[in-house]
Amino acid sequence: MTERQKEILFAIIEQYAEVASPVGSVTLAKLFNVSSATIRTEMSKLEEAGLITQPHTSAGRVPTDAGYRFYVNQISTTDAPNKLDRSAKAIEARVNSHHSEAHRAIKVAVDSLVELTGNLGLATIGDQLYISGISNLFSQPEFLEHESMRAVARLLDNLEPWLREAKPNAPLSVFIGSENPVGQTSHATLIISRFRSPYSDKSYIGVLGPTRQSYSKVMHLVRRVGAMLEDSLGG
Repeated sequence: MTERQKEILFAIIEQYAEVASPVGSVTLAKLFNVSSATIRTEMSKLEEAGLITQPHTSAGRVPTDAGYRFYVNQISTTDAPNKLDRSAKAIEARVNSHHSEAHRAIKVAVDSLVELTGNLGLATIGDQLYISGISNLFSQPEFLEHESMRAVARLLDNLEPWLREAKPNAPLSVFIGSENPVGQTSHATLIISRFRSPYSDKSYIGVLGPTRQSYSKVMHLVRRVGAMLEDSLGG
């Protein structure tokens, strides 16, 4: 992949996250200051590589799961804009105010992630799964159709036993669309962070949302929240 193709792919992903509609060559041509024909040629190569696709109802392109995976693999969650750092510090203050009540601290952290990401938030508290923000999830345009709703519901129904059995080992895990353990056709992304808590050496907190989302922001916040919970609760 050339550097320009990479930049075009990233631009499609980031613009699609904002506008929730396929991104066309005219928009990208203005962004990159080249002709629409040049953009269409590069988009065709990205499509041949399986990184973007063209919905039959539109001339624009949207990312595929493989495109999102390539993008996510390039993201660093260690550096973040000041705005995100301020958000993380606000969550930390809320969490620390409940450090003597682990279950309350975890719920506050989940509710904060829901507020900041617009996704569904979740965490394991002992042997139970705490979920908040279901209305956020089902208000997304991707999940307005009944089949998509059923696929997401299957994912949620099976998430707790899957987490208990699989226990992802990475500090931050991202499961995009078809990579999800169940509900592979749900067009949903699960981003979870592992942390030590009084309940378990492998507790989890994270979010579930559409594959179309701001990965850099969400991944940074989820990673930070997992780390701050571990620090605050003391394992």
